[in-house]
Amino acid sequence: MTTTVQDQDKQQHAGNAAIERAATYYRLKADVEDFYYHEADLLDDRRFRDWLELLTDDIGYFMPIRRNVKFGQQAARENTKRGEGISWFDEDKWTLTKRVEQILTGVHYAEEPLSRITHMVSNVQIKGARPDIEAARELDVTSRFLVYQNRVEYETYIFVGRRNDTLRLTDDGWKIARREILLEQNILLAKNLTTFF
Repeated sequence: MTTTVQDQDKQQHAGNAAIERAATYYRLKADVEDFYYHEADLLDDRRFRDWLELLTDDIGYFMPIRRNVKFGQQAARENTKRGEGISWFDEDKWTLTKRVEQILTGVHYAEEPLSRITHMVSNVQIKGARPDIEAARELDVTSRFLVYQNRVEYETYIFVGRRNDTLRLTDDGWKIARREILLEQNILLAKNLTTFF
């Protein structure tokens, strides 16, 4: 069955309508925003091992390649699918850990010297809660990001996009169980893609 853009919009609005905008929602949203700000600080401060602790052991970390497609085909064909074909990232905890370890060797060609990076997060919305908003153990959260990267002397890149996350409540607090990163570019304009989103 093919999902249209209109069907996706209806599902998003239905998901929004299902969560009452009451005090519980706004307290939880504030907690989620604080979580994202803390995550951004860890990445910007290059505390990559601490960032890994914010990920569940079964995390799925996925950034599809975006394609230019004809009108009406966006929902079905614009983004590559997880586990099918190619993508910028289709990773798990093990591969993310190996990327961190590689950067921290100090001999990573694209990250020596280390980049200066700033993450900005906005438009945070809770789209779903399980089992419900009052006793949420898992949240579906959308957000927007802007990542600024400066390398060496003159290399400057800006990444803009959206994230679709599943956050899971654990004994250690909220952790990221799933992250889909939708970069608003069809062609990667940066020379490399070493930053974490």
